Amino acid sequence: MEAKADEKGENITTVEGQSSRYAGSTFKWVQAGYRIRFAYEATGKLTRFTDYNDLKYRSRRIFSFHRPESFRALLKSADTIRNNMKHFPPFDTTGFRSCQVTAIENLEQSFAQNRPRALIQMATGAGKTFTAITAVYRLLKYAKINRVLFLVDTKGLGEQAEREFLAYRPNDDNRSFSEIYGVRRLKSSYIPQDVQVCISTIQRMYSILKGEELDESAEETSLNELTSADRQATKEVVYNEKYPPEFFDCIIIDECHRSIYNVWQQVLDYFDAFLIGLTATPDKRTFAFFNENVVSEYSREQAIIDGVNVGEDIFLIETQVTKSGAHIMKQVIECRNRLSREKRWKQMDEDVDYQPTQLDRDIVNPSQIRMVIRTFRENLVTTLFPRRKEVPKTLIFAKTDSHADDIIQIVREEFGEGNEFCKKITYSAENPESVLSDFRNNYNPRIAVTVDMIATGTDVKPIECLIFMRDVRSKNYFEQMKGRGTRTLSKNDLQKVTPSATENKDHFVIVDAVGVTKSKKSETRTLERKPSVSLKELMMTVALGARDEDTLTSLANRVIRLNSQMSAGERKEFAQVVGVPASQLAEDLLNAFDEDVLTAGAREQFHTQEPTAEQLQTVQREAAAQAAAPFCRPEVRDFIENVRRSHEQIIENMRLTQLATSRDLF
Repeated sequence: MEAKADEKGENITTVEGQSSRYAGSTFKWVQAGYRIRFAYEATGKLTRFTDYNDLKYRSRRIFSFHRPESFRALLKSADTIRNNMKHFPPFDTTGFRSCQVTAIENLEQSFAQNRPRALIQMATGAGKTFTAITAVYRLLKYAKINRVLFLVDTKGLGEQAEREFLAYRPNDDNRSFSEIYGVRRLKSSYIPQDVQVCISTIQRMYSILKGEELDESAEETSLNELTSADRQATKEVVYNEKYPPEFFDCIIIDECHRSIYNVWQQVLDYFDAFLIGLTATPDKRTFAFFNENVVSEYSREQAIIDGVNVGEDIFLIETQVTKSGAHIMKQVIECRNRLSREKRWKQMDEDVDYQPTQLDRDIVNPSQIRMVIRTFRENLVTTLFPRRKEVPKTLIFAKTDSHADDIIQIVREEFGEGNEFCKKITYSAENPESVLSDFRNNYNPRIAVTVDMIATGTDVKPIECLIFMRDVRSKNYFEQMKGRGTRTLSKNDLQKVTPSATENKDHFVIVDAVGVTKSKKSETRTLERKPSVSLKELMMTVALGARDEDTLTSLANRVIRLNSQMSAGERKEFAQVVGVPASQLAEDLLNAFDEDVLTAGAREQFHTQEPTAEQLQTVQREAAAQAAAPFCRPEVRDFIENVRRSHEQIIENMRLTQLATSRDLF
């Protein structure tokens, strides 16, 4: 081991020659032959490791030093895992789609080149999990790896993956996968040593490494549904002697586009393992995380062309309420607790105008819900599915659990059906897995209402209709939600749950009741992190030294909003007082946490192609300090607050004028 001081971390790879020289040296008075095989270069914060038995050996960053028993196992092995990966035999492609064959072959080429990260991008329904299990089988059999970790982000997806592992039968063996190798879905903080495949939520694995127990409810919510605050780390992962970094040789990350960032990335950084990402909807950050090593690109458009997926028809239901909001006149209104559903009545102090974004969250308009459901019912057998005798399997996306309850009651009334006809499938519902199984395999329920539980990843092939009664901003999330209807199904299988079906499932219908197919989709991060904190308080917090992402990002959001309100003269004055235009100030605040911008800055500042974590942190701190600097000047804070107050008064005057006009009209 070549040890260096912490500040030498950025140059640690330059001392690999010293480690190699030490390993190749001899002792003058020792005659017995020996060979040094393992070498480390380390600071107090960074450790790199080389196994000289690897062909074209290459140092790699690891979390910590190996345990003695791990060395013993390495020394007893006939060859290294990386050498074994250079000699995968051809595999029998019978039963595999061409996109799966391509993914497996390219993945094994990636392994042979010792590339630590690989991304499999494959359209929903194209068989990502089946492809991954095949890769795992071949890694265990031919590369002689010890253990694989299959990571998911919800308990339901873990159960689904477990079923697929147990059902898998390789072409070259009559036994099932579980008869050949041990498979275990983790349900506690214990990981058995004698199984080769562990299936776990990334939340549970994070808690295991921290030595904490995990409430199962934490595994039920998709990472898509968590707020930014929920995703932030409160503690760092530390070394766990029960499960050292060499415990897993390969990690497969299902739906990797939502579990490779923030707190969860610590799980991936901890293990000295090859990383394989699975996703149908990667974004730029996903490509960057996997070092642009995309071993499979199979788009949904190509999947539809190949008959692997089905396309969609769009049926738009537009109403004045969803487009423009509405007006509630001063009256006694019903209020209810969203969680307990307890009702009470109160007198409104004044008329209220509400926006479309408030509908079904702050304000419930049962007539609006009823109009959407009635329009769907009236067009069902005339326009949407003209030859059907029963309602096709339909999934409705609701905004909240309370909204879902309202929808269910109105659906049952409008269709004149009972409880079994329409049910809720959310994590708060009673026995959701049983209802999901019935929805997938039985005649009833015909209609299911969900918020997030089966919005992504869950396979329900008979679904032929999706009703969007909630909008989503994320393009990727929308594509995932659409994927619930894109699965193919033969006529015979479809008729098992929908008897009047006369042909194979060749399309599905999106009923858009909120403009989700029209709204601009954004892959950007959520900007408003602290909605309850005023602009004045945010600026003062920054002036006192706060440089965290939530504070600066929220501040950027307020500046962006203010910039859209200001006149040309005010924008000019803003630039003079603050020193930069409002748009540039907001951009600087956001760039302080933009991975691409920070990486480019680190490359320029440190003259390196691959900046270290320490270098990125240095650039990030400098960027945050520079962006926050204007708010440390009292005259800047006072000016911005005065501009905000003046425009707030303008907006309030406009609102009062609108209310007065509304009263006159009525």
